[in-house]
Amino acid sequence: MKEVFLNHTMNFIVRNASNQKELSEEEKEKLSYGLESIYITITKLAFLNIIALLLGIWNVFIISLFLFNFLRFFAFGVHATNSKDCFISSSVLLVIVPFLISRVEIPFWGLILICLFSIFSFIIYAPADTIKRPLTNKKKRFIRKILATILAIVYSYFIIFFPNIRIFFINALVIETIMILPITYKILGTTYNNYKKI
Repeated sequence: MKEVFLNHTMNFIVRNASNQKELSEEEKEKLSYGLESIYITITKLAFLNIIALLLGIWNVFIISLFLFNFLRFFAFGVHATNSKDCFISSSVLLVIVPFLISRVEIPFWGLILICLFSIFSFIIYAPADTIKRPLTNKKKRFIRKILATILAIVYSYFIIFFPNIRIFFINALVIETIMILPITYKILGTTYNNYKKI
């Protein structure tokens, strides 16, 4: 299915290029990579939405996903090295974890511990870069660390003092905390602190 989508879309774009000049092999390769990324993102989101619907947590999934992505914008975090690992890790983190959290009654002291662990994790590990996007600028890393930590504190505030909407914020915070931990990088077989290698 992926190959069919890529071939048809590539052929359409090449035939209808606005400048009417033939694309170079390098341009075709970049275009193919971009189209493959779009295809994987769309199919992954469709799959996750279906699973969330079947589990009866679609609204929790959507709102948690938004809050998670907002937090991830500042804290970054691990990316899987291939589409198979991406599908598996995304399913576990973005659907299974929220499903389990929504089914478990976490005591107040447990919420405090989760929030404190997350905040300290952000202070120590955020922002967590990737091989493709190493954060080489020291000032930008510091700014992102501050902003990510502030957001973690804000999310913790909502978790502790707003029980009616707690589920959305705790999902986002827990998922992003997992994404920035060095052990998660190790499990997914990718390197951590990539900016140090440049």
